[in-house]
Amino acid sequence: MAAELFPAKKLVSSASSSSSSAASLQQQNLSNNNPAPGGCSWQGLYPTIRERNSVMFNNEMMADVHFVVGPPGGTQRVPGHKYVLAVGSSVFHAMFYGELAEDTEEIRIPDVEPPSFLAMLKYIYCDEIDLCADTVLATLYAAKKYIVPHLARACVNFLETSLSAKNACVLLSQSCLFEEPDLTQRCWEVIDAQAELALRSEGFCDIDAQTLESILRRETLNAKEMVVFEAALSWAEAECQRRDLPPSIDNKRLVLGKAIYLIRIPAMALEDFANGAAQSGVLTLNETNDIFLWFTASRKPELLFCTKPRKGLAPQRCHRFQSCAYRSNQWRYRGRCDSIQFAVDRRVFIAGFGLYGSSCGSAEYSAKMELKRQGVPMAQRVIKFFSDGSSSTFPVWFDYPVQIEPDTFYTASVVLDGNELSYFGQEGMTEVQSGKVTFQFQCSSDSTNGTGVQGGQIPELIFYA
Repeated sequence: MAAELFPAKKLVSSASSSSSSAASLQQQNLSNNNPAPGGCSWQGLYPTIRERNSVMFNNEMMADVHFVVGPPGGTQRVPGHKYVLAVGSSVFHAMFYGELAEDTEEIRIPDVEPPSFLAMLKYIYCDEIDLCADTVLATLYAAKKYIVPHLARACVNFLETSLSAKNACVLLSQSCLFEEPDLTQRCWEVIDAQAELALRSEGFCDIDAQTLESILRRETLNAKEMVVFEAALSWAEAECQRRDLPPSIDNKRLVLGKAIYLIRIPAMALEDFANGAAQSGVLTLNETNDIFLWFTASRKPELLFCTKPRKGLAPQRCHRFQSCAYRSNQWRYRGRCDSIQFAVDRRVFIAGFGLYGSSCGSAEYSAKMELKRQGVPMAQRVIKFFSDGSSSTFPVWFDYPVQIEPDTFYTASVVLDGNELSYFGQEGMTEVQSGKVTFQFQCSSDSTNGTGVQGGQIPELIFYA
């Protein structure tokens, strides 16, 4: 993954064998502090200063400082060269050549993991960025600590590229810690649009209490309040384990503290409250009684819980046709697929499609909807919708919004079963500006019922951005 996102920088040189030799030695030096090959004349093997510096990466030869990196019991001794390090980091410059520089040959760094420290040194020595999902956060910490801004920026770019509902909550916590506002904003975009997936992810249980409160306070969460409540209880159980407390109901309430009042329990459906929150045991008897009165009584009690539903996100629609029509012999459905390909210029979340309905009066349709990327299904759903006989579009929704990355073509497909004759779009556009998002459309080879760029079905893509 790291190789795809951040390929090693290639230097144009006639001595290609020397480049490969340097790269081979760098890889070897990740775990072995070997001297350079070739005895006294090794410098002649490498024509550029970059390649000669690369040979010195994690190399004992001429090393004038050593680092003992990692926590006790997991340390690694790493050789370094003060001049090279000082050129690459203002922190190392102050450490070795500043007014308060200490003349020490061994420096202990217990708060940085060895692989991440080596990734930072590889950038300083070799001008190469080598990141992977398992160590990128620790590498970002090292880059921030030693003020290596270009490496830090690359770590943030890597995290933004790999951002998904599964890791958005954890990355939100880390982005606030590292003071990376752009990454924080990207995390919120994913959490808002795919809130239920994010709240049900394993990573949600790993966040700190401050991040939990910021998520529970969020007005634009696109989730049912019962899902928010269940996620908070899962987090409380994990927090009990972190504090070495039995995961009892009382302890869950204890670790949640005042954060429980950020859950908008009175905004739940009455059935969800009665069958879920009211029987969870987390609420006190008085709280349960007062919330029941809030649902049912004309004179409502005062509550510590927020009573207003969250606003969520307003879905946007990209309409790709300039007009629609119907004819006596079109548009028919006999188990054939209507399909179109699209791409966007920024990350969005496809929530569903807008479809045309019957042109011969009201009718009910069954729709098998699908979204694919490079032939691989990302979301599928079979759903029914009612058409009132008008030329309006009728929304059909996926179970969860689907994350769509920029500059890649995706395939939207639907197989309809119902009244054979329906409205269809015409005067289609290859490019549509919808808010701040530009959509591009092209024909799909999956389309066997006539839908294409110029006309057909799937007139709208419903999305969050």
